[in-house]
Amino acid sequence: MIETDEQTAWRIAEAASESSAVDNVAVSLTDIGAGRWRLAIHMRAAPDQAVARALVAAAAGDAAAKTLRFERLAAKDWVRESIAGLPPVAAGRFIVHGAHDRGRVAPNRIGIEIEAALAFGTGHHGTTRGCLLALDALIKPLSKQSRRQTILDLGTGSGVLAIAAARALRRRVIATDIDASVVGVARENARLNRTAPLIEIVRADGVAALSVRRRAPFDLVFANILLGPLKRIAAPLARLTAPGARIVLSGLLPPQANAALAAYRGFALERRIALEGWTTLVLQRR
Repeated sequence: MIETDEQTAWRIAEAASESSAVDNVAVSLTDIGAGRWRLAIHMRAAPDQAVARALVAAAAGDAAAKTLRFERLAAKDWVRESIAGLPPVAAGRFIVHGAHDRGRVAPNRIGIEIEAALAFGTGHHGTTRGCLLALDALIKPLSKQSRRQTILDLGTGSGVLAIAAARALRRRVIATDIDASVVGVARENARLNRTAPLIEIVRADGVAALSVRRRAPFDLVFANILLGPLKRIAAPLARLTAPGARIVLSGLLPPQANAALAAYRGFALERRIALEGWTTLVLQRR
């Protein structure tokens, strides 16, 4: 964790998210006022502190590296604990809520109940909300198409995007995640939201899995991951999309958006959503 100015925080965040020296990394940025930002880099395993300091020093200088603090967090269900008292999150016509707010969803909204356990995707994060807003804007044009679309949700986490797409479009969705425990949580959330018949959730790494390839071509793809994986899967993912397909890319810091666009050269930028320090891109296959 480090507290610094905004520009330095962005440089470190971008370096951490793209670095191959740190595994299973998640980055969060918080504006704490007076021009100061708090940057937290979460890793599944204890990091090599010298490597982490060197990464920060390369991005922002030795002074910033010296202020870096390391903490070991006790194993606990952070997501379940954090959402217990959170209010519902609105994103267009979607309302993402916990069980405690089940009765507060207006009849003209699409309520998605998420009890996320250890999976990510409660709707409160800017990347998830950006994807939901992108889907909200795509519902009308996709609903007008005569052919039955197939939807792919890569790195599904809690399953919230797959559930939202199934509820709004009544289309088949295949959702994937590399973590077996996350797949179990997503399946339970799909059952909770009565979308299990429309959603197939499988454990898979990237887009090379047979379970993904045999359901191509896809008309709508969600990839709410990080820039590095987004660039690595760009070419194979393009081959799995139908003409005119949309891809929704998220998990991007603002300075990373152009690098993502460069990787998806066969697609045109349709919309850019900036939300809470994150960027979501909506692309359409040319």
